[in-house]
Amino acid sequence: MISSGHVPSVSVTYARTGASTRANAFGMRPMQERAYERRGEQYLLIKSPPASGKSRALMFIALDKLYNQGLKQAIIVVPERSIGASFSDEPLTKLGFWADWTVQPKWNLCNAPGSEGGKVSSVGAFLESEDKVLVCTHATFRFAVDKFGVEKFDDRLIAVDEFHHVSVSPDNKLGLHLGQFIARDKVHIVAMTGSYFRGDAVAVLSPEDEEKFDTVTYTYYEQLNGYEYLKQLDIGYFFYSGSYADDILKVLDPTEKTIVHIPSVNSRESTKDKIREVEHIIEELGEWQGTDPVTGFQLVKRPDGRVLKIADLVDDDTAKRDRVSASLKDSAQKNNREYVDFIIALGMAKEGFDWIWCEHALTVGYRSSLTEIVQIIGRATRDAPGKTRARFTNLIAEPDATEEAVREAVNDTLKAIAASLLMEQVLAPRFNFTPKNPTSGPIDGFDYGDQGYDPKKCNVGFNHQTGQFQIEIKGLTEPKSKEAARICQEDLTEVIAAFVQDKTAIERGIFDDELVPEELTRVRMGKIIKDKYPGLDEGDQEAVRQHAIAALNLTQQAKQLAIGERDAEQNSNTALIDGVRKFAMDVRELDIDLIDRVNPFGEAYAILAKSMSEDSLKQVAAAIAAKRTSLTPEEAKDLAFRAVKFKKERGRLPSISSSDAWEKRMAEGAAAFVRFKDEGRYD
Repeated sequence: MISSGHVPSVSVTYARTGASTRANAFGMRPMQERAYERRGEQYLLIKSPPASGKSRALMFIALDKLYNQGLKQAIIVVPERSIGASFSDEPLTKLGFWADWTVQPKWNLCNAPGSEGGKVSSVGAFLESEDKVLVCTHATFRFAVDKFGVEKFDDRLIAVDEFHHVSVSPDNKLGLHLGQFIARDKVHIVAMTGSYFRGDAVAVLSPEDEEKFDTVTYTYYEQLNGYEYLKQLDIGYFFYSGSYADDILKVLDPTEKTIVHIPSVNSRESTKDKIREVEHIIEELGEWQGTDPVTGFQLVKRPDGRVLKIADLVDDDTAKRDRVSASLKDSAQKNNREYVDFIIALGMAKEGFDWIWCEHALTVGYRSSLTEIVQIIGRATRDAPGKTRARFTNLIAEPDATEEAVREAVNDTLKAIAASLLMEQVLAPRFNFTPKNPTSGPIDGFDYGDQGYDPKKCNVGFNHQTGQFQIEIKGLTEPKSKEAARICQEDLTEVIAAFVQDKTAIERGIFDDELVPEELTRVRMGKIIKDKYPGLDEGDQEAVRQHAIAALNLTQQAKQLAIGERDAEQNSNTALIDGVRKFAMDVRELDIDLIDRVNPFGEAYAILAKSMSEDSLKQVAAAIAAKRTSLTPEEAKDLAFRAVKFKKERGRLPSISSSDAWEKRMAEGAAAFVRFKDEGRYD
């Protein structure tokens, strides 16, 4: 049975201003216009959510580079063949632009039959031709660079879609090639992604290469707040026992347009018979009526007489699956809400899949990475007439009595929580933090609430147009270098992604009753910052740490306060904004020490306690407690470092008998450091 505590872990409402869907005189929506303004940059990184129009933004930019900036050709690189359709011909002049986007059929290699070797040869032929645009997969491009060398691509634009597939790992061939292109400095690169972080927490670009990119950021908040129809997005992880197929209708609503991603056959949620799982879901939905001879969709009659059209993308019969897949891509049906009702998939219908009517993305079992979860959620966040609410559900098996199953369940549970925390940050307005000092004052364009700006307090301003907070914090360290300022402005989500994926941090934050929050907010986050940005000096590392933990904890505290506000105001789109403002007003003074004393995972535990049965929660807590260890030499060293800083600030060492839990913990760490050093535990 599925747990009775069905509460979304994230629920966000938006104002529906319609701004993100309005086009200018050139046919560009706001994100596209913002990107086009930076079209002259040699290296351009576009961070923008699904459905914001990245593909068309690239068309505008590429045409300008080809016809006004002197580049020879544009090569569009996509992760899989299906996404190549996003770069098909577009009559942009009809929208007001000065040129159309055209791809010769033979140069869209995503549609080309044959082996990879033949497609690589086609890349070579294209490079020798006078034609302007080629579209191919990441794999084809990698093989082509291996065969022809980076020099062959000089004076061309390389546009990489779904850029999060790149990484600095030496095993990542695409990342290696891009590093070579940047080092040679003879090409232009446009990189596009809806999630500039990876599930494995490996960096996408090296800090040196990243500095060369000019970044265009269009946030989820800007995108969703500017929609015309979609008002509310819910994200939840729910737990069940037994077989998921027996109880799936408890989280499915047959009246909602839904994509169901069934579990990998290797996961513990799988019954190991994927075909039977699909049949079971279909049987639960209604009485099978046969297959539509044109589309290949399954026809299922509901008890109320309505016939559901279900696209089965799991079928092992390649011919059947390809026909269904082709039917889903039929551009003539894109705006037909009644064309299909349910899509059941395993490895498909995720990244780049465009079905604007999707209201519910249901994923059974934890997916391999946070990036994949973000991509799946993006399937439901398209704007469409009559679609006012969308949701993502991650259905996860509760642990059973065996030790191995408990260990797996713990890992899946922590990953689901990490995904939830990250999406909360992704969906929130952007935070801009400034130190509170005597010269602080109001900033034009920001609303400081009914009472206005108070020079005697730490103020919270909000810009309703840009979706940005301006928050004053006493004692905040400001970044000094350009790179640190860029990270605080652009990359806090990536820092938080690394933090919430840190197993030690999330285990202790949720299940350690004796936790001193500063061990996570200062020590653990501090270590992650040092490892992630080793080129920053100590002061800038501390500035990034403070900005990241402030963004995470303010979102968590605001959510707690906003839940009551939202219930009272019937899902007001200002609930989160009001929550941030209320938290700042409720405390005596909003300072960084206070923020550091908040456990970033406290609210996640509260949600978990409502979602999972009490017995299962106890099993998970016991499994984590069983492997908890005393201080490691590395943790002791970090605490000793903090103790030295404490002495510089206070003129005395931390006391082991202090009533302040953080001071006592620093003293314990310093003592352990001395002991480990005497034992020769440090090099």
